[in-house]
Amino acid sequence: MVKRPDTIGARIRYWRMRRGGMTQAVLAGLAGVTQSYVSQVESGRKTIDRRSTLVALAAALQVTVADLLGQGTESGDPARESAAECVPAIWSALIEIEDGERRPSTYAAEHLAAEIARAEQLRSSCNYPAMARMLPSLLLEAAAVGGTVLVQVAYQAATCLRNLGYRHLALNAARLAGAVAEDAEDPAWIAASRFAYAQSLPIESASVAARAADRSLTELQADAADKRVRQMLGQLHLSAALTSTVSGRLDVARDHLAEAAREAATLGDPVDGAGFNGCGFGPTNVGLWEMSIAAEQGESGRVIELSRTVRPQVLAASIRQQSYWLDLGRALADSGRRDAEALAAFVQAERAAPIPFAINPLARDAVVTLAQRAQRRAIPDDLRLLAGRIGINLAA
Repeated sequence: MVKRPDTIGARIRYWRMRRGGMTQAVLAGLAGVTQSYVSQVESGRKTIDRRSTLVALAAALQVTVADLLGQGTESGDPARESAAECVPAIWSALIEIEDGERRPSTYAAEHLAAEIARAEQLRSSCNYPAMARMLPSLLLEAAAVGGTVLVQVAYQAATCLRNLGYRHLALNAARLAGAVAEDAEDPAWIAASRFAYAQSLPIESASVAARAADRSLTELQADAADKRVRQMLGQLHLSAALTSTVSGRLDVARDHLAEAAREAATLGDPVDGAGFNGCGFGPTNVGLWEMSIAAEQGESGRVIELSRTVRPQVLAASIRQQSYWLDLGRALADSGRRDAEALAAFVQAERAAPIPFAINPLARDAVVTLAQRAQRRAIPDDLRLLAGRIGINLAA
């Protein structure tokens, strides 16, 4: 028997009962899904594969998607708790900088550059708790210098906070990056900060994120002779493609994806696997985003088909490799008949980026679902070991 943790399905049931004992049938009708689907999600026999479904269920229950994901509200995961201890200090540093205060620098220029490079390495390896410990002092030191130095560190802060589930603070950091980039009149960093802003918006604001990306693409097109700008414009096209898919604008999504593919074909994959600002824009990254978009459209077969043409190992950022394996694993699990292959993919995803996998509610739910389906048989050792590494106890 599976000793199930607090999953997305369990939270859905909790909020459903808080809404006057709303029935599964009523919730299903409000969210545009079937009662059978709600039942399977609540019991842990099925995962939620589409962001748009999360948005619909949250709206029906009058809560946020973050409430359903348990982001920023639950403890118990060592990685999240380690990072959470640093979040108040990061918030305080952002407020101080936004208010215009500047402390004298205590770092030599070489030391500051080395610390920023170290934070970038931690971002590439997805070690967000270690990044969080660096950020309070690094933000203040970067603010003493200003310009693109501060933009880069604010971008790092936005990425770190978003991946830890603190999207409201990630938005603050992205807005700070944008304001400073505008003052510095650096179009590449302006584009990067706009991408950070779009990425930091909550899932419920997918249409806002798509419109923001559209505006940025129009405003920054004049600077596209700069290769760095072109890479970030490509990322903005990808962001707009996904958020347009979530908000149901599939024709717009296809146009953005096609533009990103055309730009990537002319640029190629970055030689160092990272490119400007570590975003890794190129044909491989386009393929990864295309897999995520197919998953959002519920096209599991298409995800599997695309996976055969994508080689995520050419990119330096481990989060991109994890994205590949997680999307593939969820697509394989969706059929209900390829759980062994899905488990192998999830193991690869966890190896690529252990911390993000452990704190990703969708990844954790996917593992629990595999275990629920294995109850009639013996739970595979690999599944039990994977669950244990991410803090899920599967009773013998």
